[in-house]
Amino acid sequence: MLTVPRSELGDYIDKPLAPSGWVRIDQHRINAFADATLDHQFIHVDAARAAETPFRGTIAHGYLTLSLVSHFLAECGIAPDDVAMAINYGSDKVRFLEPVRVDSEVRGRALLLDVRDKKPGQVLLKTRMTIDIKGQDTPALIAEILSLFVCE
Repeated sequence: MLTVPRSELGDYIDKPLAPSGWVRIDQHRINAFADATLDHQFIHVDAARAAETPFRGTIAHGYLTLSLVSHFLAECGIAPDDVAMAINYGSDKVRFLEPVRVDSEVRGRALLLDVRDKKPGQVLLKTRMTIDIKGQDTPALIAEILSLFVCE
């Protein structure tokens, strides 16, 4: 994560940051997410049945892909350099554009959209997070993520 003085955060608006590393989405990860969320729809966990669909195999849950945003923001996002704590503040917009097929690799790309002071010592950042699928032109998702930073 890139950290900069709070007064300089605005300088990074609309400037792409370096992407994260790639994360492999294997069947074990998909199954674990299915167990955690109680979403065992066959397109996620039954390779034989999923092979008969247009996906030709299992796919990750959209929310599994979305859940990786926290990891990717920590790796390739931006924050004030005096942060004491970061809090997920929500999302303004999330769009799932392409399914993530089993054994694909995904990465995050962050673009800072807005910086706002909240209460004293708190900064709210809006970041567009794009999750790419290795070898594909269309990203898995694009989301506008809100992060609240409590500063020292």
